[in-house]
Order: sequence, then structure tokens, then C-alpha cells
Amino acid sequence: MTTTRICAAAATLTVLASCSIPNQVDQSALAAKPNILLIVSEDNGPEIGAYGAPYVSTPNLDALAAGGVLFQNAYVPQAGCSQSRAAFLTGLYPHQNGQIGLATWKFGLYRGDTPNIVRSLKEAGYRTGIIGKLHINPPEAFPFDFAKIPSANFQREGMGRYAAFAAEFMGQAEQPFFLSVNYPEAHRPFLTQVDGIPERPLQAEDVEPLDYMGLDSPELRKQTADYYNSINRLDTYVGDLLQALIDSGKHDKTLVVYLGDHGADLLRGKRTSYEGGVRVPLIVRWPGLQQAGQVRQELVSTLDLMPTFLEASGGGEVMGLAGLSLNPLLAGSAPPWREYLYTEFHLHSNHNYFPQRTVRDRRYKLIRNLMPNTVNPGHAFTLGRFFGEAELHQVASGAPQRVRAAYQTMARPPEYELYDLTADPHEFVNLASAPAHDDAFERLKARLQQWRVETEDPFLDPANTARLKADIESTRENGEYVRPEGWNYTEYLAPSKPASAANVEH
Repeated sequence: MTTTRICAAAATLTVLASCSIPNQVDQSALAAKPNILLIVSEDNGPEIGAYGAPYVSTPNLDALAAGGVLFQNAYVPQAGCSQSRAAFLTGLYPHQNGQIGLATWKFGLYRGDTPNIVRSLKEAGYRTGIIGKLHINPPEAFPFDFAKIPSANFQREGMGRYAAFAAEFMGQAEQPFFLSVNYPEAHRPFLTQVDGIPERPLQAEDVEPLDYMGLDSPELRKQTADYYNSINRLDTYVGDLLQALIDSGKHDKTLVVYLGDHGADLLRGKRTSYEGGVRVPLIVRWPGLQQAGQVRQELVSTLDLMPTFLEASGGGEVMGLAGLSLNPLLAGSAPPWREYLYTEFHLHSNHNYFPQRTVRDRRYKLIRNLMPNTVNPGHAFTLGRFFGEAELHQVASGAPQRVRAAYQTMARPPEYELYDLTADPHEFVNLASAPAHDDAFERLKARLQQWRVETEDPFLDPANTARLKADIESTRENGEYVRPEGWNYTEYLAPSKPASAANVEH
């Protein structure tokens, strides 16, 4: 596979300022065609020890980071389960592939023949397997050879099966494998303990709420403690899985990637475009290629995984991908890299339709709300997991004014939100109308518009934004949303040049 073709695709989408140079990567390591183990956790940001998080105990993930490469600034394209997973498996933004909402609410890819990692790796000679949920429509677009535990398993039943099934799959044949293992931690419900894990659960009095929430209360501390208990439990399961890989004898021939599918289901996290929603842990270990122990500061996206895996597999290339191979970064090189990174939001379930587009650089972040100065239904939807509106005011009364203002902004956002992530990493102070930041505002606004045009964002047409809202509202019966049999948004949102099997070159 040539880096030039992927660079061309990335440049077309203004993803990178410049592309990496092929000779920066050890070509002999690439020729080895590694196994690929993709470990995906659910609903957690970088709240693990290797990222400096307090309270948690994550020795297995920390060891993986110490022996691999930790990406300090890793992002998902949209902070939703189906949307994030479809994005890294197709290498396309949700507005490009069609998975703009949850699969359980019948949202799905525009086209079932959209190229994806599973089909590409099968064509490259890989056995493919998945343990845990896929959560993308249509599921038959991902023809895994081996599939176990297809449910979300939010009750955490039989958690030992994940490593056991992985051991079974890894021992079946000697041809290279791709295995995706998808854990339910740390999705709600936040369970204090499962099968005696963790042995000593954290209690409310042991922790403080995550900084980006900006609020504090006994209930927030209790839920934060159990969120951390879920992270501690996740680490145990990852340790069991990595031990199964060692026992298989294939540890030194396996590219291991660990990531979270998006941020925590806490205030200002999941279902938002804030850092608490879209910034995730990403750790990669590739024996023979990487320079171990690196902490990379570049802006990277889970969209970069598909080109990384394609290059690793030596298989056919897919044109028009939105990311670029991480291999030069893993190898310790310092290639020119992307200056701007983009994320988006559409909806999760029908309860919280509120489309947004976002761009950030090393310092600033700009959010454009496509239905400005209207109530964001996601605000109340998330608050309901903690307390009602009146209780929020009581809890917020003791918070700094900038935190109270941030929640008011989230409830009814203006068209633009601009944050200085260096001075204000938790996005409490909207600078969009501050004259001192006009240059950054105008520059990011222009970049965001350029990206939207080049990626054929269907929401550039306000009529599409309104039409989808009307379609969603039509599913409301007796004041409650019901799940439809299907959607027709593929008729008016799909790009004019859809990704398809015809785009794959071998």
C-alpha cells in the first residue's frame, strides 16, 4: 500500500497539513503482517492511571502504555456508541457514512457496501473475529468469521467469557487475525462491584467529581466513585485478555490497540461536543515497529485506525478515507501532522437531536451549533441521570459563576462557542464574542466551513437539518418517542459520491 494515495485522500479533506514520508517507517516491520487485537471500552474518557487520573488503579493498561505508545490528544468523531464505532470501522465521519445515531434507534450506514476494516482485512488474508457488541446497522456489512457475546451485556454477566472466547479464537489457526474485543465497562449502570471486582470498591467519600463537570454534590461523588470502580474492573478484564494473548504464543506478533469509544456518561461528557465527550484514551503497542514508552502530543483521531490497519495488513487500499496512518508516529518519527481536528454531533436517540460541528487546533476549539438559540434537549436528558433542573440550580449555586454560565450555555447554545483550551481546558468560558480572540475565531470558522464543504456535509443545507428534525418529531406518540421501523434520511443526506466497494483498489 502506498502512503501517497492515503495522503492525497487526507489532503482533500483538509485533515493534514502535510503527509508522512514512507521511509520514516521500518518497512521490514510492516512486511511482517501482524495480528491485530482491537480492545474497545465503553463510555470512558482517559480516566486511567497512564493519563494521570487520580483514584483509579489500572496496572494492566498502564503497563500497555509503558510498553507501547500513548496518544495524549486522541479523539472520536462523535461522542456516541454506534457513531464512534462505525467511524473507526469505516474510516469516515458519521455524516459521510450515515451512522449518525444509535443503531438501536434504527440509524445506520447509508450503504451496506461501504468499505470497512473487517472486509478489507479478510481480503488481505486475515481471520476476523468480534467479541461483544458491534452496534452498527446493517450488521451483515461486517462479515466476521467469529462472533461471540453479541449483546451489550450492561449487566456484566459472564465477564470471564471475553478472555476465554478470545483465547479460543487466537488458537484456531496460524494465519494472521483481526480480533475486536468490546467490553461493557464503563457504561451505565455504574455497578459498584461485579463478581468481587474491584476487591475494595471506591466510595463517595473517596473521590471528587471529574473536573470538567465543575459541580460537586454527594450524588455526583457517588456516581463518580462507581464510574471509577467500572474503570478498575475494566483493567482487570484487559489484563485477562492480554494474558490470553501471551498464552497463545502470539504476543510478539500482535499489534494491540486500546481505546474508549467516547467519554463518560457524566455531566458535559457523552452526547456532547465538549472535551469530556470526544477525547478518549488511545494506546498502541506494536512490537517491532514502535518506539516504546512514547507519549505523543499530536492531534489524532480514531479515524486514523483504518489506514493504520490497512498499511499493517499489506492489503488493498481504500480511497477517500478521512484519516492517515499512525505508523510514522508509532515508529518515533516527527512528520508534519494535522493542524486541525474535527468532530461533530447529530443525535444519540430521538430524545436529543441537536446537530453540531467542531474544529480545534493546538490551543483553541470552535463549536458551531446548527440550531442556535434553541433549547438543547440533550442538556435535560443528561441532567435527568443526576437530578432535576431545580436541584441543578441548588448544586450550581455553590459553583463559580463561569461554571454556572457554562451550564446555561449548554442548555441554550448560541451559534458559536470558542474555548481557549490552554487557559480553560474544561470549556467553561465562551470567547466567541471576545474581541481579543477574533483572529482565532475567524480562522477556525473558515477552516470549519472549508472542511464541511470538502466532506460534503449534508447539514450545510438548513433544509436537511429541519427535515431530519421533522422526521424525528414524527416518531413521538403520546409525548414519548418510539423507535421507528426505519428511516428515509439516506435519501436526502447521503453524499453525491458515496463510499462503496467500487472505491477499493487491490
